[in-house]
Amino acid sequence: MTGQFYLSCLFLGSMSVVAFGADAPVSFRGDIAPILQDSCLACHGAKKAEGGYRVDNYEELFKAGDSGEVPISENANDPSELVRRIVCEDEFERMPAESDPLTGEQIAMFKRWVAEGAKFDGEDPTQELALVIPPPTYAPPPEHYSHPIPITAVSFSLDGKQIISAGYHELTVWNIEHGALIRRIPNVGQRVFAVSFSPDGKTLAVGCGEPGKSGEVRLVDYATGEVKGVVSRTSDVVLDIAFRPGTSELAVASADSSIRIVDTQTMKELRTIVSHADWVTSVAWSDDGKMLASSSRDKSAKVYDGASGDLVSSYLGHKDIVRGVNILPDNKQVVSVGADKKLHRWNIADNKKVAEVGLGSDGNKIVRQGDDVFVPCSDTRLLGIDLKSNKVVKEFKGHTNWVLSITPQPGVSDPAGQLLASGSFDGEVKLWKVADASPVRSWTAKP
Repeated sequence: MTGQFYLSCLFLGSMSVVAFGADAPVSFRGDIAPILQDSCLACHGAKKAEGGYRVDNYEELFKAGDSGEVPISENANDPSELVRRIVCEDEFERMPAESDPLTGEQIAMFKRWVAEGAKFDGEDPTQELALVIPPPTYAPPPEHYSHPIPITAVSFSLDGKQIISAGYHELTVWNIEHGALIRRIPNVGQRVFAVSFSPDGKTLAVGCGEPGKSGEVRLVDYATGEVKGVVSRTSDVVLDIAFRPGTSELAVASADSSIRIVDTQTMKELRTIVSHADWVTSVAWSDDGKMLASSSRDKSAKVYDGASGDLVSSYLGHKDIVRGVNILPDNKQVVSVGADKKLHRWNIADNKKVAEVGLGSDGNKIVRQGDDVFVPCSDTRLLGIDLKSNKVVKEFKGHTNWVLSITPQPGVSDPAGQLLASGSFDGEVKLWKVADASPVRSWTAKP
């Protein structure tokens, strides 16, 4: 066996060890899988398997790498190469390679697990580690932030009187009349990239995770702030979510290149769409829920059949990262934006571009309201684009950093009084009048 595999990794993460009694067996789910996830997966996953060895699920853990050495012997009295490598004092053989060794406590746990028969206590031995590890209860967020957090997600409450913004392992809720902090919703992922209310308004879906390590959607009872469930757990962050109109189905876009459709009532995954070759940056349903669109870091935007997930259309005209997408009301055209500094309008039927609008900077996720779409941009502006003329008709100026997120105010009968909220990289939340793009108020969303 060469010294370039078995538990080598780019970095060694710390592990929260689950306490167990003297007679309690070591748990693969709670004790072993987190070590593999933190310390080994970067170099021994499905996409990158140094030395031909993988640890991304329990079943792969027992398969020999290129050397043919057995990682874990079926006989607990026989030496296991996996254990030998993690206890070895020779820096050229010890794993993790080019990193600090596992702690004495972690090594003892590994030894004990192997001695006990290296048993699996999950539901499916082929599940990836991120799904096997029990969903964590996150530590409380800091009482006060030392610096602002980028507002990567922002939303109005359904009554339009509160703003919900992304925080660190939490959501913060603010009064729109004076920008005061109303409440904090903890126990969510390290970074929040998307929030969306269920059609009945009772559940807030939170797309979150820790970049390069884990992702998930937490379903929060908005009235109480309690986490009701965790769905769509992945090996990388969730970047966008969208409820299918009038249903409990949720589309989940992840940095693991997949789109998952989950039923938030049954907590079951309905289907997985693997069509993109890189991060899926945004998802959007058509108004009738018959089509689903996505954008990706692979420079494409795609449309799928909403019921089956079958690919309907693929647009490659951006030639750069695509960050936002939206299906127009007739279900015949799509608008998309990204790093090429343009809004593209294209046909679903033939993938041909029919119009182009210059943005002047990178565009992010798209929000559509009637005949207008709104695009947050990296040059500190929000742009309003008229779809009838395909022209920029409004510029919202006032941010001093990259605008990352936007949301329109719901439940306003008079369009002249409707507000738009935006969040920027420097932690600022701003409210605007949609009618004339004038600023109303702003605050730094920093507890």
